[in-house]
Amino acid sequence: MIDIPAPLRLRLDGDALVRNWRTLDRMSGAAACGAAVKANGYGLGATEVARRLADAGCRDFFVSNWQEAADLAPLGLTVSVLHGVREDDMPAATAGFARPVLNTTTQVARWKAAGGGACDVMVDTGMNRLGVSADDIAGGLLGDLRIETLMSHLACADEESPMNAAQRDRFATLAGQTSARRMSLANSAGIALSGYAFDLTRPGLALYGGVPRGELGAIRQVVRPEAQILQRRRVRAGDTVGYNAQWTAAEDTEVAILNLGYADGYRRHFTNVGAALASGRVLPVLGRVSMDLVAIDVDAAKDLAEGDWVELDYALPASAAASGLSQYELLTGLGQRFDRVWAAS
Repeated sequence: MIDIPAPLRLRLDGDALVRNWRTLDRMSGAAACGAAVKANGYGLGATEVARRLADAGCRDFFVSNWQEAADLAPLGLTVSVLHGVREDDMPAATAGFARPVLNTTTQVARWKAAGGGACDVMVDTGMNRLGVSADDIAGGLLGDLRIETLMSHLACADEESPMNAAQRDRFATLAGQTSARRMSLANSAGIALSGYAFDLTRPGLALYGGVPRGELGAIRQVVRPEAQILQRRRVRAGDTVGYNAQWTAAEDTEVAILNLGYADGYRRHFTNVGAALASGRVLPVLGRVSMDLVAIDVDAAKDLAEGDWVELDYALPASAAASGLSQYELLTGLGQRFDRVWAAS
């Protein structure tokens, strides 16, 4: 197989990732701090993320499905599968390399029929997404299960909402009602709320540089996308750039075309609002982002030439505000055409 370097790369800061986890661990107080590494480590690469966090002291990892758990199995970590067990998952689930998070009465029955080994359980406290009900628990549904962690999930932790306290209080009433050794409620934003940590927190977004609440201002950027210049050209005053002529040159302008587009996760939302960076200079996106190409203004960067690299301005909170996309989408949408290059660990 021919090794062909990509014209796109993600510069990934392993030190920032570990510092973010340590910040969240410290904010979790006496609770253990885990890590959500689902969706391929929020797009960064789950194996590399989990290895670095395990080396830093993280002991609890969360994925969505059993393929994600199997991909991490060589690391020998404690992994919980948030979506529980379908019938098709049972051969993997009984292999012992991860625990299911049981979400429905059917999953509970399926797990009990298979021998009822160690598991986690999700209880719905108001999000109405996944989880058994408090009434199910009161009715004895979880009897005879060996539960490691009883968990729930906050719907509005990134907002000042009365629903946060309501969910916390509903969850707290379940203490001692099951065999669970630990209770877990807080995601990244929940860690910033006082009194929500219980025994185990489950950050995701903030590990990777997302800032869902202002109290998490110490979180550092982890991901820096870079793209190679495919062509440099001069656009004359009055001419337009890109599909549907969304940008018109007010004067003669130096333009660079990047090997980047919405097929790579750099969405059309960045049309005329995104920017690249080069040696401290801000290079605005010009016109519509297309599938594989983006134009930027390089009047301020006379030295940039075909084959040179620029960084995309991708600080998550600011990029979310500019594009209208969530910080989660910005991370998990980064495509497979990027080479992923880790710095220090």
